[in-house]
Amino acid sequence: MQLDILMAEIFGTMILILLGDGVVAGVLLAKSKANASGWIVITMAWAFAVFAGVVVAGPFSGAHLNPAVTLGIYTKELISGGTIDAALFGTYIVGEMIGAMLGAFLVFLHYYPHWAETEDQGLKLAVFSTGPAIRNTVWNFVSEVIGTFVLVFVIFAFGNWKGPETGGLAALGALPVAFLVLVIGLALGGTTGYAINPARDLGPRIMHQILPIPGKGSSDWAYSWIPVVGPLVGGVVAAIVYQVIFVELIVKQAG
Repeated sequence: MQLDILMAEIFGTMILILLGDGVVAGVLLAKSKANASGWIVITMAWAFAVFAGVVVAGPFSGAHLNPAVTLGIYTKELISGGTIDAALFGTYIVGEMIGAMLGAFLVFLHYYPHWAETEDQGLKLAVFSTGPAIRNTVWNFVSEVIGTFVLVFVIFAFGNWKGPETGGLAALGALPVAFLVLVIGLALGGTTGYAINPARDLGPRIMHQILPIPGKGSSDWAYSWIPVVGPLVGGVVAAIVYQVIFVELIVKQAG
């Protein structure tokens, strides 16, 4: 296990969840100064939570911060004829999950007095994990697949741009990913809350289950597989479409 990658993914994902779940807590929990400030506040803060997490982890691990991104990258590598380092893959996943749980724990501590002041059990769960606006297993799953497909596919497309020395997109560092997450949230997030990241949903949901949150209610495990499996499928589909269809078409056209 590569310790540098593990620690980068832990701290990057921790910052991501602390700020991302933190804004949800601020908007939803009773007696918060940000209470009821709305969806735009949540989507904006989540975008820059991603920015902060990528800035922390990027130089050391590439800042996956998301098992769907990790799986997509490894799938693309396999399709391209590369090899898979199973231990390294596991390092990423473990780091992402630990970081997500730590971030959720810090949100619990930061907003500690507000849990008892909030009566709605659903709002407390929504701080930690996503849920559907309309509960429909098939379409909730499809939403998570599509949202994650866009995330991973466009991240791959970022790699086509030239480096900082030419003033290309890469010169902006983590900022393009933040804008990508912002537009996904605004355009596609209204159905399921756009988990688009298994660690982002599962890690905090586990913390909701085990933390002593006053009057917290159910952790909704019946729904929990959708924001895990849906993003993983979306990441794989993005890798296949990008490498097998998109890149091949470009290569043929250029030739």
